[in-house]
Parts: sequence; structure tokens; C-alpha cells
Amino acid sequence: MSLLTRAWSFAPDSDRYLIKLYRPNYLNPVRWQSRTNERPLEPLVNTLEYLDDNLDQVEAAFQISFKTRFWASDDRRWGAWFAYTQQSFWQVYNGENSSPFRDTNYQPEVKLAWQPKRHFAGLDWNLLSVGYNHESNGRADPISRSWDRLIVEIGLERGNFALLLRPWIRIDDDSDGTDNPDITDYYGYGDLTAIYKWRGHSFKLTGRGNPAEKKGALQVTWMTPPLLGPLRGYFTGFSGYGDTLLDYNFRQNAFSAGVALNDLLDR
Repeated sequence: MSLLTRAWSFAPDSDRYLIKLYRPNYLNPVRWQSRTNERPLEPLVNTLEYLDDNLDQVEAAFQISFKTRFWASDDRRWGAWFAYTQQSFWQVYNGENSSPFRDTNYQPEVKLAWQPKRHFAGLDWNLLSVGYNHESNGRADPISRSWDRLIVEIGLERGNFALLLRPWIRIDDDSDGTDNPDITDYYGYGDLTAIYKWRGHSFKLTGRGNPAEKKGALQVTWMTPPLLGPLRGYFTGFSGYGDTLLDYNFRQNAFSAGVALNDLLDR
């Protein structure tokens, strides 16, 4: 069974209604960042005497992500999904500030997925989806961040290799009165992900950005075969803008290490 067929349960004998893991579910006890973005906290520090704006360069990060299919065609080539992803950055070693959560990003989405079963440039075209995506950090001004998008996803694959192209359109109000009106200058209008699986290892490379603004980001991930039960080693490197929504216009390099339950194209 192909990677995309398995990930999106396109097999005719798959359950019509189901819940699955979605994006990587991981716990990284160590996330090192080359620079800390204390600028968003400055208004709060000036208002609250007890708050310190010193952030640790080493923190923890974790992500919870699942998807559920609530409708499918008889042949399972069409499916309607709800998905939810929550990513948190935790200053767990920052005892001076009571180990706060620096930022948490919430990302619910609804999408309709279809298996085209076409061939393109030597690859099998096995995924086309369109969906609505909301992403925010649930914070009040001045550190509130949010945006809404319509996202199309095109999935091509061959053997243990998959290529995922996601162009998007921002659909919320991007006027000067919003929290982050210029977010597309840094995140751009889409991303491209390449995934390769080899002997139980999973390698992922994702790039996004806005070439016109010369801003963007690159992320590389390595996931090992299972080490303890379903848990696998999880290592990721990041360079660019927006590793977290609060830092959408802040450039840094980061490295994380920990364990994960699944990768993007697992069962």
C-alpha cells in the first residue's frame, strides 16, 4: 500500500469513520535556539513589575495532532476530515520566570481529500485536498497572533518517496489593524515537503517563504525506527522565520531532540 493511500485511508476496505494521528506527535525535552525573541514581551514587562523578559535559549517543545474522518464515499476515494494540531514551546528550565509556556499554537482545520489515481512526471498523484485552516496562539494583545487560510494540498509519490505541495490563500482581514498583517511576507503563499523512508528511518525536508521579500524558512527532520515500543528518536533543525507563530517575523536557527509517535505519513 502506498504512503499516501495508507495515511489518508483511501483503501476501499478502510473504516468509513475513524480517528488517526496526523502531524508528528512528539516531545522534545531539548530545543535550542540561536536567538531569543524578547521583543513581543516588552510591553508586558513594562506593565508588570514581577515579569522578567529574559528567555532561556534552551526550552522544551511538544506537539499533539490528530485527524478524524467524518464522511467518506463508498470507494473511500473521497473523504471529509477534521484535524487538530497543538504545538507548545515551554520554558521549562526558566525557573526565574516560573517556567512559563512561551507560546502555544492552535491549528484546527477541515478538509476534503480525494485520491486522483493519476500519473505525473514519473510519480503517482494520489492526493488532492482543499481545506480551511485557522491558526492562532490564543493570546491577548500585544502578543496575539492569528490568521486564516484556504489550503490546497497536492501529494505525489513513488515507492518510499513522497512530495507534498501546499499553496494557500490568506482569507482573514490582513489590514493594518490585525495582529500580524504582514505574515505572508515571511510565511509566503505555500510550502513544499519532501519525505523519504529508508529501513524504518524517515527523513523530511520542508521549505516555505516569499521570494519577493527574500524571507522564508527551511526545516529538516530525521525520525529513527522504533526504539522503545512505538517511540522513535526525533531530531529536527530549523532556520529562518516563524518556527512559532509568535516569532513569525523573527529569524533564528533552532535544533530540537526528543521522541515521537508518528511521522506525517504514518498509519
